[in-house]
Amino acid sequence: MPNDCITFQNSGYFSKLIVDYLNQDEKTQKLYNRFPSIENFSAQINEKKNEFNSTKRQILTAQLTKQYEGFSVDELTFNNIELLKDNTTFTVTTGHQLNLFTGPIYFIYKIVATINLANELKVKYPQYNFVPIYWMATEDHDFEEINHFFYNGTKISWDKKSTGPVGRLSTEGIETVYNNFSNLLNGGENSNYLRELFKKAYLEHQNLTDATRYLVNELFQNTGLVIIDGDNKELKKEMIPFFKDELLHNTSYKSVQNILNDLKENYSVQVNPREINLFYINDTLRERIIFEDNHYKINNTLLSFTESEIFVELENNPERFSPNVILRPLYQEVVLPNLCYIGGGGEIAYWLQLKEMFQNFNVAFPILKLRNSAVIATQKQQDKIKKLHLNWNDLFKNQRDLINEKTKAFSNFEIDFTKQKEFLKNQFSELEKIAAKTDKSFIGAVKAQEKKQIKGLENLEKRLLKAEKRNHQLKLSRIIQIQDELFPNGSLQERKINASDIMTNINVRDFLFLLKKSFEFSSNQFNVIIL
Repeated sequence: MPNDCITFQNSGYFSKLIVDYLNQDEKTQKLYNRFPSIENFSAQINEKKNEFNSTKRQILTAQLTKQYEGFSVDELTFNNIELLKDNTTFTVTTGHQLNLFTGPIYFIYKIVATINLANELKVKYPQYNFVPIYWMATEDHDFEEINHFFYNGTKISWDKKSTGPVGRLSTEGIETVYNNFSNLLNGGENSNYLRELFKKAYLEHQNLTDATRYLVNELFQNTGLVIIDGDNKELKKEMIPFFKDELLHNTSYKSVQNILNDLKENYSVQVNPREINLFYINDTLRERIIFEDNHYKINNTLLSFTESEIFVELENNPERFSPNVILRPLYQEVVLPNLCYIGGGGEIAYWLQLKEMFQNFNVAFPILKLRNSAVIATQKQQDKIKKLHLNWNDLFKNQRDLINEKTKAFSNFEIDFTKQKEFLKNQFSELEKIAAKTDKSFIGAVKAQEKKQIKGLENLEKRLLKAEKRNHQLKLSRIIQIQDELFPNGSLQERKINASDIMTNINVRDFLFLLKKSFEFSSNQFNVIIL
């Protein structure tokens, strides 16, 4: 890996809140429980141990066992599910939507980071066991966010109508997607593996939850990863007291709103709470629960409940109540012996709004860790970068700024009129003094002339820069080309490309091993991986 990698804080791709969090700025310290260091897990273990009892463990392992029925489970995963029965076993969790064929490649990065942390904790605290968890966001309903992925620059989409929780969506009709993807792949061994993986995941499973479980289980076999589906009646029974509180007292809304009032002074808000942060769901429905005219109404439907009726419904059918983005983290931490959540910048930003809510519900707030990130380049691309005298700090810059900077560097003379502008300002300052002594009405005219001449210099500077760009067009176009390859559409590569873009060129096991070796828990910098 190149040694000129850029930190998350200096990359320009993270919000001020996340940058301050990583820097442990005083303004953020009240927003989290413990900062993500290996040493801080000792206290986190003790706190979680005291609230997570054996009954919860029995429910969890029973439901995990049931969810894995019909799937091939490797020995490490099977053992980890069994270990969860023991009060010395804890989890490290990441969550993600059920993106088609994993969606953007950072989905893979999140899970690798989670597995790595579980392994690192075992080394540091050998008396305990640590299980990596992937929480499937099966109850989300925004199908348009997940119904596509990009392969080799081509968007591959699944055109299907979806109105309910995406995990329950039938995979019927996905053969067209398979054929489109298959036709884009070449005939190599890695491509054949991807074809077969897609086929078995989506054409041989009846819904998106099962397809995703199969896919992730296959990709991360022999790592001990455990996959959990929160769309589960028995797990949601544990949330009944919290859901009742939500319906009656709006505790989550009040708690998060308190945090937001302080947060808005320094940061932008990631998510806003609703008075009731619950949806009502069935196979084809996921709509907000709203309280109106002394009734609990299901938005955009004719369904309506009195207080007593909705509590009966909750007791009998808790699986019909689905937490939104505010309450879902609480659900996770109630049903798992979890120590740490690993997520992207946006996720960590909304978790940082939730600490007071957790305190009010007497649930341990987990350690929050920003996931690892990477830019993957070929050796050919790395050679081009060196030939163009670029470094990775250059490539992370805004393209316009980079091109201006390189144009000035290539030029045989200085394209910077700062000295001339300062000289003019000094001259006009003297003229103002003279005007003040003679006729103060001239001061406005002097200032206007100063502004006009400074503007003239700025225009000359821009024209000169533009002319030099033409003179160095060939070199600059090569810089633009390599940056566009590595930062498609001016964004991070990991948000655009799919893992299949990489895994057609490198065996999946070799690729995951490379990521595992590159990602470190303590690192807050982008990994540059050269294939």
